[in-house]
Amino acid sequence: MPRLPLLIDTDTGSDDAVALLLAVSGGDVRAVTTVAGNVPLPTATRNALITLELAGHSGIPVHPGCDRPMTRPPSTAQHVHGPDGMGDTGLPDPAGRPADGHAVDVLLTLPRSRPGELTLVTLGPLTNLAAALLRDRELLTRFRHVYCMAGAADLCGNVSPTAEYNVWADPEAAAVVLRAATPGRVTWIGWDVSRRYAVMTPGDQRRLEALGTPLAAFAHRINRAVADWARDVTGLAGYNLPDPVAMAVALHPELVLGSERAHVAVALGDETRGQLVIDRRRAAPPPNLTLVRQVDEPGFKRLLLDALTPACLTEGPA
Repeated sequence: MPRLPLLIDTDTGSDDAVALLLAVSGGDVRAVTTVAGNVPLPTATRNALITLELAGHSGIPVHPGCDRPMTRPPSTAQHVHGPDGMGDTGLPDPAGRPADGHAVDVLLTLPRSRPGELTLVTLGPLTNLAAALLRDRELLTRFRHVYCMAGAADLCGNVSPTAEYNVWADPEAAAVVLRAATPGRVTWIGWDVSRRYAVMTPGDQRRLEALGTPLAAFAHRINRAVADWARDVTGLAGYNLPDPVAMAVALHPELVLGSERAHVAVALGDETRGQLVIDRRRAAPPPNLTLVRQVDEPGFKRLLLDALTPACLTEGPA
């Protein structure tokens, strides 16, 4: 069966890196674009290169993009992922270098050359995609589908009481994407999904360690800082994996057990910054998004462990 052609936009922190491992295991990644978010742009680009090299896919081009939100100063999540975005595990510099070409140009040109072929998966703030949409209002129609790890449909946030980080970090960009979105083409998988269906419990973590592969060891090590934050701040029974579960849905839509179509906007005010405004009234405007609400948790975790089981082509950190 042909692998799903993917274009991935990421602010590569620790869970983004695991999502990249899932992507190269089950998809055909044509390019990776990076954006400021979890970490500054150079760090996000470095982490993407490291991850792809570890997985034996150094040939995938990594294109740096926007280094700050559209109108706001940058606000990283290094307090969650560590200053290096990878749990401060002392990863060596990548052998490769970023590819030529700005991420926004790549987002514009690749789908034009392959209309309807590529699936776009965004794992960070939506700055690159919004910048591309300002140049091509029909851009979303050129992809087979667009999946975004974005928002919190239950209004239980991780960076504020009601907002998820990717939307909160650049809400103006999220608003641009929402104005262009249609539910048959754009699906958001939010923080609420990972908090309920993608938590790596202590038992899951032991199973991950027991795989004994370089990829599994890498995935476990880089998420140790996130595990501490999840325990102390969100009170989860382990660390959750928002970006990997979003990637899993893109690769295997059959994992979705519940979803809704709704008209969604985003709050831009200081007190409610990044909160989704979901209009479920009978008289609401037409839906613009599909919101994933429930995922097959055992199926997701099997997929994750399977992706980390094959021996890596290059030795990674133990």
